[in-house]
Amino acid sequence: MQIFTLFGIFALLLLIGVPIGTSVGFAAVFSIWKYGLGVTMISRNFASGIAKFPLIAIPFFVLAGILMQKAKLAEKISNLATILVGRATGGLAIAGVLTCLFWGAVSGSGPATTAAIGLTIIPVMIYQNYDKNFSAATIAAASGLAIIIPPSIAFIIYGNVTGVSVGALFLGGIIPGIIIGLFLMVAAYFISKKRNFRGIEKGGTVKEILMTTKDAFWALLAPVIVLGGIYAGIATPTEAAVFTVFYSIFVGFFVYKTLTLKGLYEALVGTVITSAVVMFVVTFATQFSIASAILGVIDIMAESIISIAKTPIAVLLLANLAIIIAGMFLDAISIIYVFMPIFIPILNYYHIDLLFFGIIFVVALAIGQITPPVAVNLYVAANLINSNLDKVAKEVWIYVFAVILGLIFLTFFPQISLYVPVASGLYIP
Repeated sequence: MQIFTLFGIFALLLLIGVPIGTSVGFAAVFSIWKYGLGVTMISRNFASGIAKFPLIAIPFFVLAGILMQKAKLAEKISNLATILVGRATGGLAIAGVLTCLFWGAVSGSGPATTAAIGLTIIPVMIYQNYDKNFSAATIAAASGLAIIIPPSIAFIIYGNVTGVSVGALFLGGIIPGIIIGLFLMVAAYFISKKRNFRGIEKGGTVKEILMTTKDAFWALLAPVIVLGGIYAGIATPTEAAVFTVFYSIFVGFFVYKTLTLKGLYEALVGTVITSAVVMFVVTFATQFSIASAILGVIDIMAESIISIAKTPIAVLLLANLAIIIAGMFLDAISIIYVFMPIFIPILNYYHIDLLFFGIIFVVALAIGQITPPVAVNLYVAANLINSNLDKVAKEVWIYVFAVILGLIFLTFFPQISLYVPVASGLYIP
């Protein structure tokens, strides 16, 4: 009965259109009250749910991403990618994926990357006779790389829930992120070849490429500084996030001189709003996880999954499927808090590495950002071109298929996700 109360209320509220964070929170608080679990625990869990050092990195990475967008660093990265590969068949689509790959190492947020890169490269693609819905779908799909390539808000939340080193997760996401990016590029190429989507009319000369690279140097240096500091053991992810903010301000005001005081103010306001939404979901999702544990829901569901999936690979494939389906209806943060307490005892039972699972978990979450009805990246991309969501969604399914293939590949070869963290000495399986 308790499991039906908790998840039934949650599902009912979602069906009638209540925001996800509110649905999770109300279901949890109601269940705590109804079953006499101790109402006083709610206020304590509110504070403890967000009073954790790794979570401090979230607003700083959000602020750094917005500052770099205001300083037009995305435009400089886009210009470089376009001049390098834009002339080939599907070159602008591939350039869009490459730009999202680099920008993901700054932003950490799929919707933010969609907005930043979409404003820069979608108009260029449309001008070069690419279908506008295909252009929007390409950027929306590639922006999912932002939660795989470090720094990633999803990795920070996952590390907070599971206790896995956020730094190790960041390093673990590098190669898988590049692999997923390659799968997306292949899909973009074949669709572009089929529809005869060409690139820019003239490729850049050696001099132009060198000049564009020089202009984008400071933008390209940002992810190197973030990951280099963590990799070298100089800074924690939170400290690296703070440094990235100061780096963004320095580059925006004194190097490119494209950041203004008004832009800085708007970035601060945007960061407050975004961080508040994230922390709101974190707070109530924490309540949901705690209620699930106390009511025995986690044990029941874990035992059920173990009885169905008899091998580690079966567990992984079943988990992938569950996360992809959940991603159609829930945001990434809620999925982590709702599913991971259930998955952790199962993973321990089958001796599946939590860091490896975190990588494929987040790749599956990236699929959820482009699969309707939630599909936050698609909403942003459709709004950028003033198009209907359904039209953009029809163009995104080839990319969904490409990412699923990449996810299956990573699932069967866990050493890919573990290679960099283990080689760095930051993680011991």
